Parts: sequence; C-alpha cells; structure tokens
Amino acid sequence: MQEVGGSNPLVLTNFMRYYVGKKELDSEKKLNLGEIFCKLEFDSTVIGAEIDGELQDFYFFPQDESKIKPIFVDSQKGLNLIRHSTAHILAEAVQATYPDTKVTIGPVIENGFYYDFYTDRTFTENDLEIFENKMQEIIDNQTSFVKEEISRDEALKLFGKMGEVFKEEIINDLDVKESISIYKQDGWFDLCRGPHIPNSKYIKSFKLLSVAGSYWRGDETRESLQRIYGTAFFNKKDLSSYLKTVEEAKKRDHRKLGKELDLFSINDDIGPGLVLWHPNGATIRNIIENYWREKHIETNYQIIYTPHIAKANLWETSGHLEFYSENMFSQMEIDTNKYQTKPMNCPFHIMIYKNGLKSYRDLPVKFAEIGTVYRYERSGVLHGLFRARGFTQDDAHIFCSLDQIEKEVSDVMDLTIEFLNKFGFSDYEIYVSTKPKKYVGSDDEWESATNSLKKSLDNKSLKYSIDDGGGAFYGPKIDLKIKDVLGRLWQCSTVQVDFNLPKRFDLEYISSNNQRLQPVMIHRAIFGSFERFFGILIEHYGGAFPTWLSPYQIRLLTVSDEQVDFANEVADNLKSNNLRVYLDLRNEKLGLKIRESEISKVPFIGIIGNNESENKTINIRRYGGEQIGEIKIDELVKLICGDTSKEVVS
Repeated sequence: MQEVGGSNPLVLTNFMRYYVGKKELDSEKKLNLGEIFCKLEFDSTVIGAEIDGELQDFYFFPQDESKIKPIFVDSQKGLNLIRHSTAHILAEAVQATYPDTKVTIGPVIENGFYYDFYTDRTFTENDLEIFENKMQEIIDNQTSFVKEEISRDEALKLFGKMGEVFKEEIINDLDVKESISIYKQDGWFDLCRGPHIPNSKYIKSFKLLSVAGSYWRGDETRESLQRIYGTAFFNKKDLSSYLKTVEEAKKRDHRKLGKELDLFSINDDIGPGLVLWHPNGATIRNIIENYWREKHIETNYQIIYTPHIAKANLWETSGHLEFYSENMFSQMEIDTNKYQTKPMNCPFHIMIYKNGLKSYRDLPVKFAEIGTVYRYERSGVLHGLFRARGFTQDDAHIFCSLDQIEKEVSDVMDLTIEFLNKFGFSDYEIYVSTKPKKYVGSDDEWESATNSLKKSLDNKSLKYSIDDGGGAFYGPKIDLKIKDVLGRLWQCSTVQVDFNLPKRFDLEYISSNNQRLQPVMIHRAIFGSFERFFGILIEHYGGAFPTWLSPYQIRLLTVSDEQVDFANEVADNLKSNNLRVYLDLRNEKLGLKIRESEISKVPFIGIIGNNESENKTINIRRYGGEQIGEIKIDELVKLICGDTSKEVVS
C-alpha cells in the first residue's frame, strides 16, 4: 500500500508561478485538483488529495499556499474514498430496485460502510444479492461522480419534489450561507459534501454484508430505518481474506458464546444494556478482579469504594450536567433533594482527595476503584457487553504535581503492558492526542504535560502515533488499542491528563515553599470496563479460555455409578490445591458427557472408569482432542498447575 503523498507536499503558489512563467495559464484562473494533477501529469493511480490535512476530491479548489498531498488508489485513504463512493452506488441500486425507498445517510466506517434506508419493506438476504447485481451494473458502466453546487433553496425544492424528507431535514439543519453540494451518478444524485473517487472503475471488489435495524439520527423516538452494511477492497484477494475474518468473528461473537457457555445474559425484564453475570462468567470476573486488586496494591494504589448515586449539584460542579446530561439517566428525588446515578467515578475520587489538606509530600495520591457506572446509551447502539447501560470500570485517578506526570504515566504504562500481556495481548497501537482548538489550562501546562506523555513512551522505546488536536479540552492523553487474534483493534487503555476538574473543585496541595498549588489529575483505565474487556476476551479466545482463567479447569466424568467415590476423592484433592473442578456424576452415556465437555471448552477432561478407579488414575485429554492418557492424582495437579504457570506472563 502506498503512503499518502510524501514528506514534501506540493505548495500551490509554486505550481502557479511555474505555469504563469511558462505562460500556459491565465494567472487569475482558479484550478481544481483534477486540473492540477492533469498539469503535473500524474497518472490514474491518484484519485484525490489531502489539502492542509483534509481529504478532498478532484472538484476541490485549493487556495494559494495550500499544501497538497496526492491520495493514491491503493492507500488507506484512497480505500476510504472508494468505500464512500460504493455506499452511494448501493443507495442508487436500492432506489432503482425499490423506487419508494427513501435514503438517509451512508458514511464510511471501519472496514467498510453502511447506508440507512426508510421503507415499508423488510430487506432480506435475497435483496442483498439483487442489490449487489444492480451495483455491479452501475460499476461496469464506469459511472462518474460529478459534483454540482446548488443553493439551499434549490436543494430544498429538488429533494422536496422527490419526497426525500430526510434530506430536507438535513438541509434545513445545515449551517450553510452559500451553496450546497450534490453528487450525480448519471441520472441519480445524492446530497453529499464528498469527497468521492472520479468514477466507478476504481471499485474492483465489494460485498454487502448484512441488514440491521436503526433509528433516524440514533433516536429511538424517530423513524425506524434499515441499515445495510457493506465493504469494498482493492482486489478480490483482500475481500476474500476479510470475509473469512468476518465468518470467524461470527463464530466468536461474545453474545453467541456467552449463551452457549452460560457466561452472562441481558434480560428484557430487567432492562436492555444491564448485564447479568452467570456463575461461569462471574468466576472469570472474580479472577480478573483479584488479580487487579493485587497488582494495584503492589504498585501503591489505595483501593476505594464509592456510591452509585449522588446529589445533582455534584454533577453540576463537575460539568457533567452541562456537557454530558444526554448520556445520564433521569434525576430522582430523595428527601426533597435531586439525585442521579453516576456516569463517572471521578467526582467521588475528588471528594475523597479533598477530605483533608494535602502536602507535596503526600503526592502522588493514587486512588483505584472497581466502580459501576450508568449511562443512558440509546437502544439502537446497545451491543451486548461492548455497549451497555450499566458497566464497571477499572478506574483509577492519580493526583500529582506537573513535574510528576512523566514518572506517573511511565508507571501506568508499565502496569498496563503487564496487564495486557497477562491476558494474552502483546500487539497494540499507541496514540498520543494533543491540544485541540478549544482547551482549558495554560499553553505551558499543555506543552509540559504533552512532552511528559511523549517522554514516558520514548524512554520505553514504545512506538506511537500523534493524534494532532485529538486531546480532550481538559488535557492531552495516551490511548492504547489492543489487537486480537483476528487482527481487530480494540480501544481499551487510556491515560488522560486533566487540568479542568481540579480547577472546578478547587483542589489544592501545599508546596515545599508553603504555596497553595493546584494538582494535576490523571484519569486512568486499563480495561476500560470489565464488561467490554470480558467481551473482547471471549472473542479473542473463542470461548476457550487459558487454564488459569477458565471457569472450570477440568471436568471429571464418571462412566458409571461405581466410580462416584473415587471421583469425589479426586475432586476434593484438586479443590484442596485451589483448582476449579466440575464433577459430572450423572448416569448418562460417556459419549454425551464428552461432547458436552468439548462444547464447554474446558481445558482438561478427566475420565474415570472401572480401570481408572482400580488403578487410582484419571484418563486425561486436553480441549481439542490431545490424549494425555492415565495419570495419578498428584501428576494431574502438577499438570494443571504447570499449565496455569506457563500462561502467566510477568
């Protein structure tokens, strides 16, 4: 895949001067990107450009001094252009097939695109095949994407005449004083800012993946829509590889495995987005929590607990009611005071910090909590453990001085990497997000904090990318995305510097020269939430957890009632060695018991028949079919314990 542009992008003024000197252009004439690349004799592998960091297509007119980086067809940003244009072709194909269908929006997403439609029909797998065939017809015609600028009034009249009520709503909400852009594909067109590829010949390989329900603008009180997901790639080989990954992901879907392995459930009678941890899942969570607490105590965090609700004025002080209220549940009245469930743990940790004056000798103060929070996620975005309304964060907050940030962040990164390695994630991507346009705190504080984040990573030789301007308004941050066995990236770990909340809550500490100074607050999460991390673990391992993490490490199966006494003896011995045992004494056929054990994905299966009972042995096999054979109880203990110790990465 080619990189976007080069280290020395074109500067428009130099280009203009060159051609004015050659007298090949009128110096007053404006050039769009297509004309610029044509003059420079770029070939057809260039399909767009980045102009001062923004993706644009050939219809864009850059200003003088603009920096222009060509976008090549086989770059990631070129692929995003292709996917955006493929979404438009999907919309045309759907309306060509079912003319009464109304179109809404169709953005590019990670690994593909989607388009939302309003229709009385229920789209099926057969419809997807019909749409794909129609799309291929449009692509084969080498349909051009032609941009046209029209006035707001013209746009409203045009889409109003067609009955495209959703487009009318979008136009009415646009803050546009001049023109509005549409993109035409022969006789079909769509409201769109762009950018797009020059024509459909660049779409070499695509696939419609699925249909799902959605709501207009994500609001469950608005119209129900049907969302068609699709993807596009440079070639059939890449598409085929991706589709194999999709199929494997379906097999590993944590919602499917959660039910099959009896790990968790979400019950409509309790409420959407609220998770019930079943004994098997709760066992794993308990293992994770115990490890979490042990490591945090080792690294000088103080474990705390906080309530699930607080008076509304706390959330006013923190700013949540002003900036985050749409994601908070409704207030409740208790003893004439208004309360709300907590969407964050931060204000509680702050109030504990404020419980007594702190000196510079007390810093850093490090609080850690396994704290459950509640957020009003819209029903259309709820997704098993990945997007819930009630979830538990592995939350921690560090209160320190500005010059302590580098050391504290360095320690957080050490702990984070140790945790992730422990759970089988050694491949990750790191991003440092810097100062946005709107921010609190001084420029010097931002520069110092950002440099501290970078140094903490540089000193460990950790590679990272800069997300320029991507920090929150209250401070720079480090994000760490883990890569699972299928190569998918998951946002989990975050280290966020905060200049805002210490100011809102008037936090102080006494410096060495007896001044009252404001500490810096560092928000830090390793898993993000136990629910989401557990979902990632389920899919990463396909439900076949490593021995140390498995709800049961061995299932003991008896052939008949004659082996019950010895089976209980074996189970008691294993349990006394802190091993987790499932004892199956049912009077069922052995084949059925073995099949059920395989389905449960337990690491070891121990079979006890008359021969084993007489010899005081257990016939052992691993999950997946590896036969170990007959071994004594003490050998079995060593086998399982040895298996768990090999999996622990320290």
